[in-house]
Amino acid sequence: MFKFLKTLTATAVIGLGASAVSAEELRIGTASLGGAFYPMGQSISNLVNAHAGNDISMVPVVTGGSVQNPNLINSGEVEIAITNNNLAVLAVNGRGPYSAAGPIDISAVGALHPSVLHMIVLADSDIQTIEDIRGRRVAVGPAGGGTLGFMNFLLPMHDMTLEDITPSFVGYADGFSQLTDGTVDAAFALSGFPAGAVMQAAAGADLRFISFSDGMLDQALEANSAYISVEIPADVYGTGDAGTVIGVNNMLVVPNSADADVVEAITAAIFDNLEEFRAENANARQIDPAMSLDLAIPLHEGAARYFNQ
Repeated sequence: MFKFLKTLTATAVIGLGASAVSAEELRIGTASLGGAFYPMGQSISNLVNAHAGNDISMVPVVTGGSVQNPNLINSGEVEIAITNNNLAVLAVNGRGPYSAAGPIDISAVGALHPSVLHMIVLADSDIQTIEDIRGRRVAVGPAGGGTLGFMNFLLPMHDMTLEDITPSFVGYADGFSQLTDGTVDAAFALSGFPAGAVMQAAAGADLRFISFSDGMLDQALEANSAYISVEIPADVYGTGDAGTVIGVNNMLVVPNSADADVVEAITAAIFDNLEEFRAENANARQIDPAMSLDLAIPLHEGAARYFNQ
C-alpha cells in the first residue's frame, strides 16, 4: 500500500519550498504553475477522489517537473508522478540525470497527453530560428524541469550550450510574464497545449513561434526516437501561423512497490472516466488510452490488470 502522511494542508511544493498534504492523501508530482502538468495532476486527483474508493485520495503538488519527478518517487517524497517516455527510460536505467541515483524502480500507470516544446517570442521579435537566441535572454523553465532537458538536447545541435544564452530559471508563469514585460527575449516551456502560461501571455501580447531551420527538426527526431513532431494550430494562442514543434508523450508513473490493487483502482478511476476528464482538462482530449500498451517502460502490475482485462 502507498505510504500515507498526516499533515496540515491540501497542497504542497516539492523542491520549491515547504511541503504539506492533507491526511491520508497520495501526493502526485506535477511541475511548476503555468504549465500543463499541474492542472493535469489536479484533474487526475479529482477523478481519483471521486471514483477510486473512499480509502484512496490524492492531492497534486508543485515540483520541478518531469526530470525531478522520478527522483521524488525514488526518495519517497511523492507516491505517483507525471514524466515523459524519454525520461522514464533514463530513470529505470539510471542514466542521464539519474546516473547519480542509479536505476529507479518505477513502472507506468498509463499514457497521458503529449508535451511539446513551446518556443515563443513576441510577434515583432527579430528572433526567427533557434540559432537566433545566441546571446539573448531566454526563460528556460525551472531547474530540474523537462524544458531544460530539451534545451540541453537541442542547443548542441545548433552549436550552442546554455553558456551561449542568458538563461532565466523560473516557472512557466513567471517566464512568460518576463517575455511580455521585456525582461527576456524568448520563453521556452515543455508543456501540453494549450499551456496556461502561454495563454495568459497571449491575452496581453501578440506571440509567435520560433521555427526550426530547414532539416533541423528531422535531425532532432532521428537523434532520439522518443521525440515526435507536433503542429500547434494558429488559433490555440492566436499566432499568425501554426507552430511546428518538437514534443514527447507523457505517462503517469508509480514505484514498482506500489500496491497493485491501489494502482488498478487509480487506473480505472482515470480511464473509465475519460469523458469527465476531457470535460475538465483540455489536454486530456489528447489522451489515447491505446498508447498505454505501447509505452517506453512496462506497466505496473495493477495497471496491466486494467488494460489487459
